[in-house]
Amino acid sequence: MPSSTGWLTEPAPPGWLAAAVNGGHAYRDRIDRPHPSVVGYYAGRYGHSGETIWRQRLAAGEVCRNGQRLQADAALDVGDQLVWHRPPWQEAAVPVMQQHAIVFDDGDLLVLNKPSGLPVLPAGGFLRHTVLAQLEGLVAGAPRPVHRLGRFTSGLLVCARRPATRAWLSAQLRDSIRVDAAASDPLACQKLYRALTVPLPSSWTPGSSQPVTDPIGRRPHGLLGEIWCGVPPEHPGALPALSRFTLLERRAQACLVEVLIATGRPHQIRIHAACLGAPLLGDPLYGPGGQASPEALPGDGGYRLHAHRLQLLRPDGTALAWEAPLPLELAQARSKANSREK
Repeated sequence: MPSSTGWLTEPAPPGWLAAAVNGGHAYRDRIDRPHPSVVGYYAGRYGHSGETIWRQRLAAGEVCRNGQRLQADAALDVGDQLVWHRPPWQEAAVPVMQQHAIVFDDGDLLVLNKPSGLPVLPAGGFLRHTVLAQLEGLVAGAPRPVHRLGRFTSGLLVCARRPATRAWLSAQLRDSIRVDAAASDPLACQKLYRALTVPLPSSWTPGSSQPVTDPIGRRPHGLLGEIWCGVPPEHPGALPALSRFTLLERRAQACLVEVLIATGRPHQIRIHAACLGAPLLGDPLYGPGGQASPEALPGDGGYRLHAHRLQLLRPDGTALAWEAPLPLELAQARSKANSREK
């Protein structure tokens, strides 16, 4: 946030990009039906800010209609072009991806091991401090992410350079074939995650497994307008979702789990862990029933979630598989002990 002498900054950790002020951004909208008020339109479309804030932005000269800066609120007609010129703001420090983050690159398909703390695409206060922006200096050919991982989710992120490649990848990552497919099944798209949850009930023993099928949909949220949550099947716009949780290890204050997801809904693992009654350890947003705290945002950190293994099929049927090394806190204790004994 700005101070009387400039922008307040803190030193970035080693290997991180320091907090910095960006150049602002122009948000463009085309009106598809009449609306009595610019302020009302923006407050409805961008629910993170109320009408009072939008009036202030209008008064500050930040909004243009059809190329003309608006001096006061006005009605909107079909075809009107609106532009909100958001002034520069400070983006938080983020990790910097190095060459070793590249897991696979065949000139079209690119797979990265994304570090925790780095957003994938512009959103939530980030514009340039993103995977998308860092790819410009890391690899050639302008690859674009095909899917999203949460800012504090680490692990395998798939990108592609060709639009056709992005299309078939997006379809596979959104809906896998089976949640119970064996890891060696060449016909299945596999998405395996590791996470720490709050302790599961004592009836769960290592190897215990359970599917979670709660639908995911949007609910009102005080800070964002709407947010993805667990919802009943009859909820308007509810999306079917399927995850399978397997207990790998009990720890003093947590459980290490593996999660196989058969769908790719927003925040699916965080929501389904909460629906299961064992939210991700340290998750400030999702609680019992997969409901969201009104005081937290999706980009708030504290949880441990890692996209560990991924298997996809090329259009010709060739299987591709990758694995991203586990962060230390998600490695199994017995595995580390075995490694020391060898």
